[in-house]
Amino acid sequence: MFRRHAIATGLAASLAIASSSHATSAFAQTPPPAAATPQAPPPKPDTPKVVERNARGPSARNFQVGVYLNVQPDCTSGTLPALRMVTPPINGTVSIKRGKVSATNYKQCLALEVPGFIAFYQSKADFVGSDEVTIEVKYPAGRTEVQRIRIDVGGSGGAPKMPQGQKI
Repeated sequence: MFRRHAIATGLAASLAIASSSHATSAFAQTPPPAAATPQAPPPKPDTPKVVERNARGPSARNFQVGVYLNVQPDCTSGTLPALRMVTPPINGTVSIKRGKVSATNYKQCLALEVPGFIAFYQSKADFVGSDEVTIEVKYPAGRTEVQRIRIDVGGSGGAPKMPQGQKI
């Protein structure tokens, strides 16, 4: 019995403190939520997702720096994305070629062959070092991705290392 009285007294004391500080609105009845009023979905972010990628290859030779495709849930090809070069490389050129992309164990697809765009980079003849290109990728469903690709250009020897491009 003593505990109940102490709890009740503590509650009364906190109510008295709240009412003495002119906080009468804290005890006002709140209106029920408006269930009939539909709420707008949150706005889509205007800023596209930025993805950092790396590629490496020899000087003055074409090598792959990206692959762009659109695979549907039924493992068929969707409309290919639109590509736009935002920032061109300073010490070379980027070209896009259309080709067929074959893959196995991609998402739920055990094997597939779909069309795709393949980005290639070729440096100036005497260039060795790092270059960078920025490509905007707009997918048909409305998703936009900005890919910033850092390209390490070495000598003319050796096979180029495959880029860490889109996961296929």
